[in-house]
Amino acid sequence: MKRKLIAAIGVAGMMVSIAACGGSDSGDKKDKAEGGDKSLTVWVMDGSAPKEWIDGVNKEFEAAHPGVKVNVEVQQWTDIQTKVTTALSEDTPPDVLELGNTQTTGYAVTGGLADLTGDKDKLGYNNWSKGMLPSAELDGKLYAAPWWAASRVVIYDKAAFKKAGVTPPKTRTEWIDGLKKLKAADAKSQPIYLPGQSWYVLAGFLWDEGGELAVKDGDKWKGGLATPQAAAAMNFYKELQSFSTAPKDKDEATPQQSVDIVPKGGVSSWIGLGWEAGGAIAAIEKAGKKADFGYFPIPGKTADKPGSVFFGGSNLAVAERSKNQELAKEWLAFVTNKKQLQSYGTANKGGIIPVDTSAQVTPEAGSFAEAMVKVAEVGRITPITGGWANVETEPNPIKGYMTKVLKGEDPQKAGEEADKVIAERINQQ
Repeated sequence: MKRKLIAAIGVAGMMVSIAACGGSDSGDKKDKAEGGDKSLTVWVMDGSAPKEWIDGVNKEFEAAHPGVKVNVEVQQWTDIQTKVTTALSEDTPPDVLELGNTQTTGYAVTGGLADLTGDKDKLGYNNWSKGMLPSAELDGKLYAAPWWAASRVVIYDKAAFKKAGVTPPKTRTEWIDGLKKLKAADAKSQPIYLPGQSWYVLAGFLWDEGGELAVKDGDKWKGGLATPQAAAAMNFYKELQSFSTAPKDKDEATPQQSVDIVPKGGVSSWIGLGWEAGGAIAAIEKAGKKADFGYFPIPGKTADKPGSVFFGGSNLAVAERSKNQELAKEWLAFVTNKKQLQSYGTANKGGIIPVDTSAQVTPEAGSFAEAMVKVAEVGRITPITGGWANVETEPNPIKGYMTKVLKGEDPQKAGEEADKVIAERINQQ
C-alpha cells in the first residue's frame, strides 16, 4: 500500500526513520560455525514506525543474538513497486521487506516471497485480524505476516464546525447538510478538501452501494466500474467534491493535503489518515498556531452503520532468494510478537492498529484512534489476486475514471473505458 494509503488510529500519526536487527539462537550458532557474523538487510517504508520503538527492538534483539546485525534501509513509497520487483529478482535481495497489503500477493505469485506456511505458530497466525489475513495468503499458503492496519476518517476543524453550528454527522444526508452550513458560514473556506482522485475514499462509497472494484468472472477478473453501483458511488463523490476547490486530476498526495494544504488554513474538514493528522498538527504548530481537530467516521447511508473504508496497512515478508532465510524468519517472528506489537501501538500513540488482535490498545477518548476503531468492522481491502498490484500502477485507471466523471463524462462510458484497462492489468500474473 502506498504511503497515502497508510491509515492510522491516533493523531500523532507515524513519525520517521527506522532501524532494526535480528537473528536466532540456532541461526547464531550456524553463523559462528560458518566462520563469521551474519547480517540481515531489512527494507521498511518511510513513516512506518517511531524511531524510539525500533531502537528499543534493536537493543533487545541484539542483546539476545550477539554477532547478528540487521541493516535497515528506509524506502520511499514513490515507485516502490518497481524497486521491489527488481530487488526480488536479483541474487542478493533484502532479506525482509515491508510490503503494502494491496501489493503482497502480486509479489507472491511471481515466486519472489518465501513460503511462511510452516511458521504460522511462531508468527501468531491465529491472533491475526481476519479482515487483513487475505492480503498475506495466496492459494492456501502464507507469504507474509500482517504488521499493522489503518483506515481513514474525517478530520475537522472544531472552531469552523462550532461557528457553523455543525455537529459530526452520522449519515450521508447529514454530512451534505453540514457542508452546506459550513459554506454559508464562511464563503472563503472549503467545507471539505477532497481531491478528484482519492480512489480509496471512492472505494468505500462503492462498497456501500454493493459494488466492487473488480469481480471474478469464471477463471478471469473483470472491472466493476461500468455498473449502476459505481455510478451511484461516483455521483456521491462528485457531490462531496463540489464543496472543494481541490484539483480534479490529482490525488491527496499531490500536493500533500496534510502538510501542503491544511496548514495554510481555509479547510474546515478533510478525509485522512492518522499520520496525516499528525503531520498537519506538527506543521500548524511549527508555524506558531494551534491545531484543534476533531474526528468522526465517514458517514454511512444510514445511521446504524458508518461508511465502508479501505483498510490499508503493511505486511512483512521474507525474500525467497534471501541468503539468510531462517535468520530473517526469526527476526520477523520477534518483531511481530505480542509484546513488540503492543509497544509499537503505544509508541505510535494510537497511530495504527496492530494486526494481532491480542495486542490492541484502548484508544483515547476524542482521538483519531477512537474514530478509526468505530469503522474496523466495515473495513475492506482490494481484490485478493496477484494481478491487483498492476491495477494500482500509474496511470491508475480508477483515478482516470474519477477525473473523467468529475469533468462531466458519463459514468457508464468512463467506467467501460476503465474496466478494459483493469481487466487487462488484473489478469496479468
